[in-house]
Parts: sequence; structure tokens; C-alpha cells
Amino acid sequence: MSFNLITILGPTAVGKTALAAKLAYRFDGEIISADSRQVYIGLDLGSGKDLTDYTVKGRKIPYHLIDIIEPSEEFNLYLFHKLFYESFLSITSKGKTPLLVGGTGLYLDSILRSYKLARADLEGDRYYELNQLNISELQDLLKSVNPDLHNTTDLLIKERVIKAIIISEQRYSEITVNKAKIVSLNLGIKLPREKIKSNITSRLKKRLDEGMIDEVEGLLKGGVSYNKLINLGLEYRYITMHLNGELNYNDMFQKLSSAIHNFAKRQMTWFRKMEREGVKIHWLDGANETGVENIIQKKFFGSS
Repeated sequence: MSFNLITILGPTAVGKTALAAKLAYRFDGEIISADSRQVYIGLDLGSGKDLTDYTVKGRKIPYHLIDIIEPSEEFNLYLFHKLFYESFLSITSKGKTPLLVGGTGLYLDSILRSYKLARADLEGDRYYELNQLNISELQDLLKSVNPDLHNTTDLLIKERVIKAIIISEQRYSEITVNKAKIVSLNLGIKLPREKIKSNITSRLKKRLDEGMIDEVEGLLKGGVSYNKLINLGLEYRYITMHLNGELNYNDMFQKLSSAIHNFAKRQMTWFRKMEREGVKIHWLDGANETGVENIIQKKFFGSS
């Protein structure tokens, strides 16, 4: 099998970014981020961009789909899919090795199972039909068309529920093989659950010490709305609630830590679902650079 993409995936706090940057250095590659929040300018510590990891032995590794839109704008699966292919073609046209790296399961799945997507029509007849339903009916419908829903904020506001239904109906009815077929060597990084929990807690403390609360406060002062930050979830949700006086610091820390742990579990659930649906993932115990290099050398480049 001839591969044309290397994908590094796994739950949060397993070391994907640093490993991917080292691999890009080793194999003359560029990184395409598969993260739903790192696309936003100014969402740095909270989204875990770790931009310093992209400099390896004094060389800056090129990356794509990071810091590309303002927080006030909307980003979605359609845009990710479109921009991924633009980045992929740009990288391969230069003879470089493309590496898709991240933990947003839907984004990864859309590439690895070649979703065919068209821009959702959010003003057509279907929108009018759905707008006649009450919020409870819409919530039930969304759960039926998207049983893997993991962003529950979509269930709170009628407008968001309608949009999510339209996008989900379209996505699930139009999965097909893309003509420019991606054949990816998929490498999954995993760690024991307790180690991930430990990494999450220590990383959270470090990012708070580095100014993550100041980052969120700056976003609010810069005009990013309370609701937008709440909908971004995890760090942005709980720190915004803390700054708004809804949570004291200790409650914020405990609730946020617990939410990130649960997020890591949901990520693994999504990856297992991908495997059941035919995506082959080579799982590795930890971000072992040498072990991963050997697999890539053998399977991607066909040499020992």
C-alpha cells in the first residue's frame, strides 16, 4: 500500500505535538493541525498550541490551520475539510511529507474516511421546516441524526440546534470516497489512564501559572463574547465562568480538570468508533520517537 499522509492522533496530553514536530524535522515534513480551537487567533494557552514545540534543533517546522481566523468568526467541518485539502496539496506539491496531527475526532474522521462535503444551506427550505419545531423536538432530532454528539452546547440554543441538524443530516448522507483519495498511515499515541490524568493536572497547573486566566480576560476585554467563550468549552468555559464570578478558583480548577479528563475519554471513544468503521490505527505506547520513526521508515517510505 502506498501512503500519501501520516496521521498522528490520540487523546489530549500524550505528547502529539512535540512528537509530530520531531517527525516533521526527521522526514522533511509540514504539519496540518486537526484541532477545532487552535484555528483561532489568540486562543493560545487554552487551546494548547505549544508553538515552541514547532522549533526543532533551531529549525521552525511549518504548520497549517493554526491561527487562521478571529475568535468572533465561526469555524466548522466544511471549512476544515476545504482548508485541509488546500494545505495537503501545497505540501505535496513541494515534495514535502504531510503530517495530520490532532485530537478532534470528527475532523480526523472526515479526512481518513473521505467525507464528501458541500457547504450547508442554512437559509433554505430545510431551515424553514426546522424552525417550525420547538426546542425539545429539535433536540431529539439532533440526537437521532448525530448519535455521536459530544458538544452539548449545540442543544441549548434553537439557532445552533437547527444549524447542527442541517450539517449533521448533510454529513451523514454524503460520506463517500473522495476522488483525490487520501491513504494515511495512522499512528495513535496512548498512555495509561492514570498517566493521562496526571499529565492533564500538571499541564493545567503549568498553563494557569503561565497566564491562561489573563489570556481569557484579554479575550473578553478584546470583544469576544461571554457566550462565544462558553461555547468553546473546557478551559475557555470554566475560566470565563470564574472571571464572571460564577466559580471560585478552586471550583474552577477542579471542574475544569475533571472536564478535561472526561474529554480525553470521549476522544478515545471516538477513535475506537473510527476503528470499528474501518480506520486502521497503529497504537503506540507513548510518544516514543525512535519507535515511530521506524514504523514510518518501513511503512510510509518502504525502507528499513
